Amino acid sequence: MKDIEYAAPRSLDEAAAILNERGSRARPLAGGTDIIVQVREGCRDIDILVDVKKIPELSAVQFNRDEGLTLGAAVPCYQIYNNAEVAQAYPGLIDAAILIGAAQIQGRASFGGNLCNASPAADTICPLIVHSAVCSIYGPDGSRAVPVEEFCSAPGQTVLKQGEFLVSIALPPPKPSAAGRYLRFIPRNEMDIAVAGAAAYVELENGMIGSARVALAAVAPTPLFVAEIGERLAGQDITDETLREAGEIARAAARPIDDMRGTVEHRKELCAVLTRRALKGAIERAQENA
Repeated sequence: MKDIEYAAPRSLDEAAAILNERGSRARPLAGGTDIIVQVREGCRDIDILVDVKKIPELSAVQFNRDEGLTLGAAVPCYQIYNNAEVAQAYPGLIDAAILIGAAQIQGRASFGGNLCNASPAADTICPLIVHSAVCSIYGPDGSRAVPVEEFCSAPGQTVLKQGEFLVSIALPPPKPSAAGRYLRFIPRNEMDIAVAGAAAYVELENGMIGSARVALAAVAPTPLFVAEIGERLAGQDITDETLREAGEIARAAARPIDDMRGTVEHRKELCAVLTRRALKGAIERAQENA
């Protein structure tokens, strides 16, 4: 691996200036569990890593039940699942946080880095989508906000422009009678990449489904928000048939490919099964919160 420069800015403006000046030859560094491997293996050709962990906004976790949760883009997974209030309020996020590698990886990897890596099979992106999370982005032209479901534009690509970087991810406050769930399928424990995944978030009203959001992993060029499921489930009774219909909508929405981890047919079937199970798990959690 060639020599690479290292910068550790302490403010948003300083980081944006470096990233803007060096353009595509620069990349932000949070946990480094993706970018360092990519550089070492020649998948990324860069000249400088910009360590963003010394910028306060990127390393902060802020939560209260009235305003919701703000996760700095560099906050590692273990800080999320070790925060009892966050874990209780957003169990669907914890489902994903504990799946990212082993304990050593969870001590470094962040939701923000996972999002910026923009893998279609990323475990954290779909739970963020179903929780209606919004990205705070900063760059030479200031701040802008982008819903998580619009952040990834293609495999390994995002909507970030030159000089921009992800600062934080904001989630709405938790609601009573609401909860999320994330599930994935892997072919064996040694292959820690989803063949398919499904995240669900459900809000209950008078014992029925008031609203729902579902997103699928590893079955499209980007993590896939399936808005049709929410439209179909709103106002419906909680029945096996309702969940089966949601699974079939997920099956139809999926756009997977054949690869070493699974076939198109297998992935579509997994979408149906995992969507039903994720919705059922979210509903059970929401009922416990009622």
